[in-house]
Amino acid sequence: MVAKIKHGQSLIGALNYNESKVGKGLAEFLGAYNYVKEDALLTFRDKLERLTGLAERNQRTRTNTFHASLNFNLAEHLEKEVLLDIAQVYMQKLGFEDQPFLIYKHNDAAHPHIHILSTNIKADGQRISMHNIGRDRSEKARVEIENDFSLVKAALSNSEQNDISYSDLKPVVYGNTDSRRSVSIIVNEITRSYNFTSIPEFNAVLQAYNIMADTGSPVSTMFKKQGLRYWILNHGLRVGVPLKASSLYKKPTLRILHERFKLNSYLRKASLKELRGKIGHVADSSPNKEQFQKTLQKQNVHVVFRVNNEGRYYGVTFVDHDLKVVIKGSDLGKEFSAANLLLKFKSTQEQNNFPKYSVAHPIKTKSQFDECINEFADNSDSLVEQLLGLHELQDQAIPTALKFKKKKRKKLKF
Repeated sequence: MVAKIKHGQSLIGALNYNESKVGKGLAEFLGAYNYVKEDALLTFRDKLERLTGLAERNQRTRTNTFHASLNFNLAEHLEKEVLLDIAQVYMQKLGFEDQPFLIYKHNDAAHPHIHILSTNIKADGQRISMHNIGRDRSEKARVEIENDFSLVKAALSNSEQNDISYSDLKPVVYGNTDSRRSVSIIVNEITRSYNFTSIPEFNAVLQAYNIMADTGSPVSTMFKKQGLRYWILNHGLRVGVPLKASSLYKKPTLRILHERFKLNSYLRKASLKELRGKIGHVADSSPNKEQFQKTLQKQNVHVVFRVNNEGRYYGVTFVDHDLKVVIKGSDLGKEFSAANLLLKFKSTQEQNNFPKYSVAHPIKTKSQFDECINEFADNSDSLVEQLLGLHELQDQAIPTALKFKKKKRKKLKF
């Protein structure tokens, strides 16, 4: 079992979240504790007013909402009564046994899980402290409940660790597998086998498996405290609940990854020459970015061009799945940076758009001359600058035999 706690300032927001899921058929209301009415008779207003009535007794406390989720293993199919008993025991062990709380079972993920909603303001107006509640009380309660109800333990046992197979990794599909186990397997295999030296490089591999490592925004507490979490992606968008790095098997935290970065910077040096040659050859023969990516993909090299919110390219990362190397283009050499590669493709495209006939390759027949004129007419908007000297090219390139001869005026004889 995995327990996750959120606390906030909006009881109505938390209640509406659960009730809206019920309305959409994605959840069901299991029951309530310490309410006067029977469960079947409780309305939305009844549920809310019981909680807000207590919260109003302490106007100084801003955080008055307790919202927890208890997540169970995919193999566990627990009856309603068992889920209610687990919720009651859990709340008792956290010191909420006298508080009113509501239990919902959510059916919008592959693994079974319940949500518990309550308030930390007691009848006498005193508050139940939720400072470090997850570490100090919830974790202990989780372990005890796993033993008392014979649940699958959240921490992988030694035998389970040995059973993990790293072969034939497949992208995670949210809702189809045990999220924590799937993310653990993929993250640890990539950490073990690929040579990367930064979080963006790490993500260049992870995103192929619908996973993203997230350090938080630069102004967030998580970022300042060097925290790390992993998201499951669906079409590039985050879905579900993020998984803390410390909750995964082998704990792939930012501190551990930083040590790995240092080692990888040395390990990947042996492969850089081969990678430069492979990428350079394809870059020279590719007319555009799309063909460049497609050709390298056939050679098991994934190319990720990074784009900012304004749609501008600011970097490129190469992932060689054969060499197990991940590296920024600029680290391979200046010519492999995103700016230089895109400039190269632009130059190649312009050359391809230039007329096939020039001073170097002159027009030799009248049909070729007509073809050149037709091409200019079809592409005059894009080629006007390149063809400004067309009259000079005509004079220099058209054979004498094709030029119109001037008729000589006869001299008058006197």
